[in-house]
Amino acid sequence: MEAILKAIKKQKIPINPAIVISNNPDAKGLKIAQKLGVPTETIPSKGFSGTRWEYDQLIIKTLEKYRVTPKSGLVCLAGFMRIISPEFIAKYKNKILNIHPALLPSFPGLHAQKQALDYGVKYSGCTVHFVDSGVDTGPIILQEIVPIKDGYTEETLSKRILAKEHVAYAKAVRLVAEGKVKINGRKTRNLGR
Repeated sequence: MEAILKAIKKQKIPINPAIVISNNPDAKGLKIAQKLGVPTETIPSKGFSGTRWEYDQLIIKTLEKYRVTPKSGLVCLAGFMRIISPEFIAKYKNKILNIHPALLPSFPGLHAQKQALDYGVKYSGCTVHFVDSGVDTGPIILQEIVPIKDGYTEETLSKRILAKEHVAYAKAVRLVAEGKVKINGRKTRNLGR
């Protein structure tokens, strides 16, 4: 999130950050956003007794309050560790981006770096993708590769991937904001990479 907001501030991404929303009132990202002059809202999920869709309606209401609509907005997930309802995904179809610390479709879900090391792959990396109703299954926008060297630990690999994530996510947001990513089924075409 910080990398995206800083890229916007440097005018490398042609969008205006409208709002940063967190389900955790203690999220570090809230303070970062405030420091960068971006409004923040917290919608706590801990103890929320409604359905996933009922919770997501609170998020949608907040997005709309800040004029982030399916027609004119983009939702970028960064550290938001909740599965989004199918209704939310349908409403913001192809307008929700996420990043994953692996080369999808390999190693979806949690602990992707550990999965990669345990499997013995020679390369890992990160994937920026559109969100669909599966977990880490949406159309891929771009990927960055990280070679895995002997002696890497989960922590070492995580740090290497995180450095790539900061660059890749900002680049993907820029491409989508500029209308340079076209979706055709499961595949995307990047017109400005």
